[in-house]
Formats: sequence, C-alpha cells, structure tokens
Amino acid sequence: MLSNMERLNPLLKRAACMAACLACWVISAHANDLDDFNRAVEAAMSHRRVAAEYLRTGNIDLAVLEIEGMREAWGKVSTLPRPAAFNDQQRYTGTILEIAASLVGISLVLNLGRPDVARESLGTVRASLSRLRRENGVAVLADCVLDANIAMDALFAHDKEPDWESVSAGAESYRGTLQRCDGMAPAGIRSHPEFRRLIDGAHAGLAQIPQAAAARDRDLLHRLLIELRSFDHLLAFRYG
Repeated sequence: MLSNMERLNPLLKRAACMAACLACWVISAHANDLDDFNRAVEAAMSHRRVAAEYLRTGNIDLAVLEIEGMREAWGKVSTLPRPAAFNDQQRYTGTILEIAASLVGISLVLNLGRPDVARESLGTVRASLSRLRRENGVAVLADCVLDANIAMDALFAHDKEPDWESVSAGAESYRGTLQRCDGMAPAGIRSHPEFRRLIDGAHAGLAQIPQAAAARDRDLLHRLLIELRSFDHLLAFRYG
C-alpha cells in the first residue's frame, strides 16, 4: 500500500501548481489595474492641462468646458478598483475624493469670477496626485515633467538679477531633470517629433547658459531663459 505521503505528493504538487497559476493571475490583474488607473488619470489630466492653459490666457469659457470634462473623466477614475501598487486604502481613497471635491470647488470659484484661484487649485490637484504616486513608487512621465517645471521656475528666477553661480547650478539641475524625463518616457512618446523638439530644443538652449554665465551677459541669459520658459510651458501643456 502507498504511504500517506506518497498519496499526498501528487495532490501537493497539483496544489502548488494551482497556487503558482493563481499568483501569476493576481500579479497580471494588479498590473492591469495600475495600467487602467494610469490611463484613466491621464484622460482626466489632459483636460486639466488644457484648462490651466485657457485660464493662463484668459479664455474662461473654454476653461469651464475643460473642467467639466475633467470632472466627468475623474468620475471614471473614482469607479476603478484601487491598484495594488497603492498600499494605503485610506490614503488612496482620501486623495481620489479630495480631488473630486476640488474640481467642484474649481467650478464654483470660476462662477464667482476668480480664474486665478481656479488655476492655482488645478496646480494643487496636480501636486496632490503626484504625491500619491511618488509615495507608492508609481513613476510616470507627468511627475517628472512637474519636477522639470519646478527646476525651470528656479532657473527663471535669475532672469532679472542673476546670481551667476546659481544660474550655472540651476541649468545643470534642469538639464539633469530633462534627461531623466527623456529616459523614462514611453518609447512612443520619446520618439515623437513634438517631444523630441521640446527636449532637444531645451538642451540646445541650456548648452549656451555657460557662455552667458562666463561673460556675465544678461541679455543673452534673458533670451535663453525666455526660450527655455517657452519649451517648459509646452512640455507641461502636452505631458505634465
């Protein structure tokens, strides 16, 4: 007669096989959850980018339409299951609901004639979502572009009264961030002519900063910073 262990061995092997298959399915499902989340968030944030640009240029009516589109798209984000990458259920749910409430508030302040507050609130939404992703190790191009925008803000602060040593350091910081964004961009974006024009154009401008710093040439620095700011705005508008 077979021993109990001999009888159990085939069953144990079968159970192990089933567990391995189940683990693979769960990992795949979790990956799909994150992909679905990222796609849904990008659909909503594309409205945010356009709305912010309309508010910047004073086109309030079109900004209102984009914010309505964002609220609808964010509603779809709210219906998705929490991706496994976001470990803290309370933190995740709190952020999703906080952004939904912020969008309602943005519509209200626009009705009150405060586009400046609305634009600032859209920036807060962007930062809040970025913090959630970073806390959970979810890396996306939009958050790198946010870092690039912040680095450019610091560099542009030297437009009027440049601290030349800080100008050089700021240019290197911005260059490094752009390189990181270029490296992490999905292949389809990285090779796209528009993305290449913005990244390569910014690098070309940054390459001239040392010349301006060495000569203490404020006029050249000003022209370069204006050009870099233009690339920065377009990068945020398209990918931020």
